[in-house]
Amino acid sequence: MSVRTAAIALAASFLATAGASAGDFSTFQSLGFSPDGKVYAFEEFGVQDGSGFPYSTVYFIDTEKDAYLAGTPIRVRIDSEDAGLDKARADSFGKAKALFDKHKVLANPGVLAAFNPMGEVGADRKRIEYLQHAVEPVPGGSYALALDEIALDLSDKCRDITPDGGKGFRLKLVRRDGAAADTLLHEDKRVPESRNCPLSYQISGAVTFNPLGADPVHVALVLVRSFGFEGADGRWIAVPFRP
Repeated sequence: MSVRTAAIALAASFLATAGASAGDFSTFQSLGFSPDGKVYAFEEFGVQDGSGFPYSTVYFIDTEKDAYLAGTPIRVRIDSEDAGLDKARADSFGKAKALFDKHKVLANPGVLAAFNPMGEVGADRKRIEYLQHAVEPVPGGSYALALDEIALDLSDKCRDITPDGGKGFRLKLVRRDGAAADTLLHEDKRVPESRNCPLSYQISGAVTFNPLGADPVHVALVLVRSFGFEGADGRWIAVPFRP
């Protein structure tokens, strides 16, 4: 047995005996949009499983290209168990200051229209419905997103860890302004290495923004569970679209 295979077997044994109770699910924090809606920013932060190191990652997304801005994400991890999470977050925000100032995302938070994190019992992990405006009486109808997991080829890294198969996801808009819809928003063709051998996905929220003189921008929030050192880890994917 190779050292790599032995390490994987040991980790799998630990998961079986520990009940996968010590994974690291990062906290999601929506930060906001540029005034024209062309940039969206969010943060995920937490304490890394295994190491106990605090981390904070700030993402800036081009909502027209569905791509990270150059030089991002901004990742900070403090390699000390004695460091506070506040320090990691302050450091990442400090490194992101120039982009905050340039795109003014903190001045335009948008609306956290729906949010079902991993701890909510009974939440539908494959569908979410929401209203894009936070006002009453509510103008217009609801929007709904539906997620399907899809089988994809395994990378060499994940072949021993997730032998049941590689997983990606497909995301559709299935309700638009109160009417039925069937619009493909995202479909994986491969699984990025950054997802670290995904185990499952869920549609966990939506953020909306209505820029002056421009079309509304929505962002679907997808929580991906992946293989971790002490259990399943949870990280966030933001998928922007214009309905």
